[in-house]
Amino acid sequence: MVPIRAGDFTLPGATVIDSGTNFTLRAPHAERVELCLFVDDRETRVDLPPTGDGMFSGVTSAAAHGTRYGYRVHGRWDAGAGIFTNPAKLLLDPYARHIAGEVHPNPALLIHRYRHEDKLDDRDSAPFVPRSVVVKSDAAGVVDTRPATPWEDTLIYEAHVRGLTMRHPAVPPELRGTFAGIATPPIIEHLLALGVTAVELLPVLHSVTEPWLARHGLANYWGYSTVGWFAPQSRYSAGPDPVGEFKAMVQALHAAGIEVILDVVYNHTAEGNHLGPALCYRGLDNPGFYRLDPENACRYVDWTGTGNTVDLTQPWALRICLDSLRYWATEMNVDGFRFDLAVSLGRSGVAFTANAPFFEGVAADPLLSNLKLIAEPWDLGPHGYQLGRFPNGWREWNGRFRDDVRDFWRGEGSGIVSGMVGSQDVFGPRGATASINLITAHDGFTLDDLVSYDHKHNAANQEHNRDGETHNRSWNSGLEGPSTDPMIMMRRRKRAESLLGTLLLARGVPMLLGGDEMGRSQGGNNNAYSQDNEVSWLDWEAIDWDRVSVTQILARLRQTHHVFRRADEPPEVLEFEPHDELTVAFYFDGSKCVPPDSSFLIACNGRPQPRRITLPPELADRSWKVVVDTARSLESVSGSIEIGDFGLVVARTDP
Repeated sequence: MVPIRAGDFTLPGATVIDSGTNFTLRAPHAERVELCLFVDDRETRVDLPPTGDGMFSGVTSAAAHGTRYGYRVHGRWDAGAGIFTNPAKLLLDPYARHIAGEVHPNPALLIHRYRHEDKLDDRDSAPFVPRSVVVKSDAAGVVDTRPATPWEDTLIYEAHVRGLTMRHPAVPPELRGTFAGIATPPIIEHLLALGVTAVELLPVLHSVTEPWLARHGLANYWGYSTVGWFAPQSRYSAGPDPVGEFKAMVQALHAAGIEVILDVVYNHTAEGNHLGPALCYRGLDNPGFYRLDPENACRYVDWTGTGNTVDLTQPWALRICLDSLRYWATEMNVDGFRFDLAVSLGRSGVAFTANAPFFEGVAADPLLSNLKLIAEPWDLGPHGYQLGRFPNGWREWNGRFRDDVRDFWRGEGSGIVSGMVGSQDVFGPRGATASINLITAHDGFTLDDLVSYDHKHNAANQEHNRDGETHNRSWNSGLEGPSTDPMIMMRRRKRAESLLGTLLLARGVPMLLGGDEMGRSQGGNNNAYSQDNEVSWLDWEAIDWDRVSVTQILARLRQTHHVFRRADEPPEVLEFEPHDELTVAFYFDGSKCVPPDSSFLIACNGRPQPRRITLPPELADRSWKVVVDTARSLESVSGSIEIGDFGLVVARTDP
């Protein structure tokens, strides 16, 4: 018999105390909850004492740091109300700090009810699902100071833990693809050389691979199929302690002055649609966690494209979400979060509102409200595009900046002016730093593929090229895919460098996709979510060093000249004749900075022919030195500038 006594139900999850471990679980539809302890995969069950109001809590000396466990919930099965209590399904602890194991690729072994019958499936899922693991907290351990970089000084680098380090020859083989690998000097030195101030990591909260992918020999590489909101992904740990390894990574990056932003997924979970597996939340309180179809409680509202949508208007779901954020911000000491499909988080009922319970909960927290908070301002629900409508204090991925800049540098659009001056027409009084400027991200083409492909090439995903965005606003520069033609290669180089120049020198907060600075290609795959292989991993032995050098120059200009980062005054858009929407120029007046800074001209030509522009008289008589010219033809400017085809010129004059 496993000894157990009533516990402290105010402590959610598994908490190590002097007399053992306190386990607390909320299961409001349960008549009985069994705590299942695993030693050498042998299961021992003990009833968790009820403490009232749907809570169950107990302390046992039979569990300690490293013990694997799960729950079996007995009680009400009411398909009409969307309640699916099923003791045959071993459930994860929603507050587990560590999760070990994978989901079996055969979904029939995991399903919570028979596929075409309104009754539960009594097959035991324990052999086929992950385990929660007890973790002893050491929040009072190492002191780690946040860099606290102001938004106007921030340069974000979006990266994947595995993709960033798997192929780096100077990272020890046993550390590649791990948190510890990111903390190594070669990676940190590369980031610092680029002027990066914040790393935005694709999801590191524990996720599982969907059975369909596993059966096809693929994996959910990106990690957006999360199931554990408190547990770092165990696959990214070089050793048996992913929690400690994650903390050490954060500490190493902070010591270098680099912040850590986590891409988090609170809009859906890996439990999928009504035919998906019962892994955690579905078996504990399905209607208190998910948005159920109002006409059929067995089905889910799907505003995320994954089969389910978390309902953050429900108190329990909201509490888990906010507790998760607090955990990563306090014990794990991260600096901010990027929220996937953030419109779903802000839906009160159906409509999106900046006063939704989730936003109010974050605003009321003195720690969370002062972290870096970034929204992906869209989802797949009604009126799902909400760019510019998030609360004060939030920043947003600026999809319009991305689209306008892509169009301009393929010669098909004129919207570059808005983005260069800070997207004031989108964000208004919230200012330019409300805009996270991007031209590429994990989801879509890389920078090199953007200038090398007209069409997606996603055959490796085994979905018959139906997945991924079809309208990419890309142009292959004259030939689809790899080319040795010198003219095409030159045109691609110029366009890529011009895109980088626009990104890094526009007002707002730039986000650089990891690998774009070195010429990374995914072979035209614009949805490499399932490619945990060389398609997605950065190739550190095939680096375009010219691209690296240009990126460093542009980033250094932004970093060392306040005129590019000032929040109070946008650059002047220059007028010249004849007017041409695909040739634009901007004047960054450094004389108004305190202390005075250099002044800069940025001239952009989105046409396939060179274009000469004449400077206004008040600028023409100055001495201008060219610091960047993607056409490689200019050293200085006097009176007028000839900009090469698809060219960007940056010229400087000192005060």
